[in-house]
Amino acid sequence: MYQERVVLCGSSAYERKYYLNEDFNGLPEQVKQELQIMCVLYTEEVGGILTLVYDDDGNLELEVTSDEGDLLFDEIGSVLKIKEIQQNKRELLEALEIYYKVFFLGEEFDGEE
Repeated sequence: MYQERVVLCGSSAYERKYYLNEDFNGLPEQVKQELQIMCVLYTEEVGGILTLVYDDDGNLELEVTSDEGDLLFDEIGSVLKIKEIQQNKRELLEALEIYYKVFFLGEEFDGEE
């Protein structure tokens, strides 16, 4: 049904834009706003591009890229900020994985995860 990797959303410090995949317009408005704030704050603080991507198993990955030669991109800050996001937004990220697995991959949700 879907390709191996599906982009949920992303933000670019270079283009100063945020993108939400239109397939996820069904998410609650509060979740969409929280994703936008999280991604934009990341790129404002660290630089580069942050993309939230589902792998073919439905796991949500935070991918960071930067232009080659970007002297303003903070690699150390990037690692620290990703860890902070994974820790502080753990419940949101886990809920987004369950949402994707149930509504896009057609898996059953037993509530024990």
